[in-house]
Amino acid sequence: MPEQKTLHFDLSKETGHQQAVIAWAAQPTVRHRWPELALLYHVENERQCTAAQGAARKRMGVKKGVPDLCLPVQRGGYAGLYLEMKRPGGHVREEQHWWLEHLDMQGYCTAVCYGWEQARDRLIAYMEMDREREH
Repeated sequence: MPEQKTLHFDLSKETGHQQAVIAWAAQPTVRHRWPELALLYHVENERQCTAAQGAARKRMGVKKGVPDLCLPVQRGGYAGLYLEMKRPGGHVREEQHWWLEHLDMQGYCTAVCYGWEQARDRLIAYMEMDREREH
């Protein structure tokens, strides 16, 4: 669990895992090592709303299946990183597969992470890509 002991996350839900990833990335020790993680953000595309709100959001560009987290930081020849968060045992929907495939074709690194620990590990591996190539 992230070091911020005052925060509690419902790890039975995908949102809890995503909140844990964001809390981990915001820790001073993590941010000191990789200040670029300040650019990590959530793509809000799953909020429940009324039909009218949904139609307005669609007109504003909200699209089904867009990955949950984006890190617009270049590493290892990639334009950035997109993570699709799932709770352990979760399933990737067809629209999500489509987005991951097409983002990959555009030069982005993509991954599906089952739980916050996988997302943390993927973020660390991504942030270390250039450093590994220098050695």
